[in-house]
Amino acid sequence: MTNEQTINRFYTAFQQLDYASMQACYHVEAVFNDPAFGLLDANETKAMWEMLCKRAKDFSLVYGNIQLLDEEYTTCNWTASYLFSKTGRRIVNKITAHMRFKDGLIIEHTDAFDIYRWSRQAFGLTGLLFGWSSFMHKKIQLQAKIGLQKFMNE
Repeated sequence: MTNEQTINRFYTAFQQLDYASMQACYHVEAVFNDPAFGLLDANETKAMWEMLCKRAKDFSLVYGNIQLLDEEYTTCNWTASYLFSKTGRRIVNKITAHMRFKDGLIIEHTDAFDIYRWSRQAFGLTGLLFGWSSFMHKKIQLQAKIGLQKFMNE
């Protein structure tokens, strides 16, 4: 499978909230990183996608602009729209994915997005006032990791 085919399989599965197909796109040694969860190992990454798919409410996703940089590295853009479970507020998150591939599977995946913009949507006035701060970023990451660990322990 080519890197582009893997990306299409991954995001098509995500559009359908099919976490098992998403998980199958990752190498056993994969790592993931984003502003909300921080750095995750392969097991945590797979659990994160399962958790997000199972908890998704009023979810939609579009993706495109796949750029094959070389045999290993690829980027693409994707936008997720959903209701944030903690506040019930609408999130429209515009993300750039940076992926490195090994054996046709994702071995490194970093999602880059504006955490301040996300926190304003997720938390309203609190996000507007504090979402820019490293304190708020660390709190978001800590809460995300705690939630993921609880999910993994269930």
